Amino acid sequence: MTAARSHDGPGPLRRAGRATGRALRAPFTGTARGIRRATHAHGAGESGLGKLIELHAVNGAGDVMITVALASTVFFSVPTDEARGRVALYLAITMAPFTLLAPVIGPLLDRLPHGRRAAMAGAMLARALLAITMSGAVATGGLELYPAALGVLVCSKAYGVVRSAVVPRLLPPRFSLVKANSRVTLAGLLATGVAAPIGAGLQTIGSAWPLYGACAIFVAGTFLAFTLPPKVDSAKGERRARLIVPHHEDATPRPAPGKGSTRSGLRRGGNGKKPAKERPPGLRSVGGSVLHGLQANAAHRALSGFLIFFLAFLLREHPLAGQSAAVSLGIVGVAAGVGNACGTAVGSWLRARGPEVIIATVLGLALSVAVLAAVFFSTVLVAALGAVAGFTQALSKLSLDAMIQRDVPEEVRTSAFARSETLLQMAWVVGGGIGIALPLNAVLGMSVAAGILALGAATSVRGLLGAARRGTPHPRVA
Repeated sequence: MTAARSHDGPGPLRRAGRATGRALRAPFTGTARGIRRATHAHGAGESGLGKLIELHAVNGAGDVMITVALASTVFFSVPTDEARGRVALYLAITMAPFTLLAPVIGPLLDRLPHGRRAAMAGAMLARALLAITMSGAVATGGLELYPAALGVLVCSKAYGVVRSAVVPRLLPPRFSLVKANSRVTLAGLLATGVAAPIGAGLQTIGSAWPLYGACAIFVAGTFLAFTLPPKVDSAKGERRARLIVPHHEDATPRPAPGKGSTRSGLRRGGNGKKPAKERPPGLRSVGGSVLHGLQANAAHRALSGFLIFFLAFLLREHPLAGQSAAVSLGIVGVAAGVGNACGTAVGSWLRARGPEVIIATVLGLALSVAVLAAVFFSTVLVAALGAVAGFTQALSKLSLDAMIQRDVPEEVRTSAFARSETLLQMAWVVGGGIGIALPLNAVLGMSVAAGILALGAATSVRGLLGAARRGTPHPRVA
């Protein structure tokens, strides 16, 4: 009888249970398979870029969870005057030290080319531990919250620098850097959009719950970082790049008159003496386009930091017409997010054609809208400025990536990405500081926003357009 029953198969209740389990799992497994197909398409799975896309999505989700917890503690939970003091304190304790640490991040990570996976995993794990540390302080808002927030900020920016340096190592065949960065950035934006409402829901349970969620996400990211291919840690042929070098220096040693040495102090070669040793080329040695592109992008980043802090307080104190403070902030935030996503999508579609012209054009577009917002301040123009700022920042950054890929030699390209990302993060800090210090006057704020962009245009547009007219000796990568 026992042998006969063994061939009867599972009973109806077991079959029904299995069918129910499959039905419940189907939405999640189907979604996971769809995400995997999207991130691994067009050779991204074989090159390892798909893994980096997924890692960046995890990074974005974890960061927004911490942002929700901090915003609720530092900003939303107290009256406006007290909130402004708390945010000023937050900037003083976190942003000011970060301004000093940021120039060190790029060079420090530049010295660890063989440990990029470990560096990204370490940044994830450190944020997981700091999230748990912060969970005990968010309820009280004690000063111990701020050093932990500084640590999270530094780790987040360190991850961003390493990620920028890693992307060129994972390009699939016939894949441009601008397209690769578009995919990575878009994944982070989508993950942020999904995780933000989840974090807000967790906040209703308790102020520490978004931080618990962030901890779990970053722990998963720690393990995911080590799934990147080993070539991420390869440093074959790499050298360090400097963003600023004296005018008399370039990548080619030049002999001083009457001597066998070079003007840049390189060792002499020949006659049995030590051979000449080249200095690492600075970005000026490969053309001015990259430097002018950095100046324009610094203006966009400064504008981003300024708008985040200034509009957060302005709209809380003076909401948009007919709207509550929360709805006003939501309108501008959603507009900026949609604009950023659209800029990323357009950057991928343009395939880095004419990056100098693109950067100059979007900088002029952002400046025009900022001037209109200053002259005719209204709900529509504030939302439009948020959307345009997100759009132009994304498209300008992708175009800068394209120029670095085109103009910077491969052996120093990853170093250049690390240095440029650090510079742009510092510009964001400066813009945020201006935003928190400025009086809550709408016309004054929009005028300052226009002034930031005008300064960027004055220092970069002429050089960008001149470089576009002259062309480049380097082949463009489609």
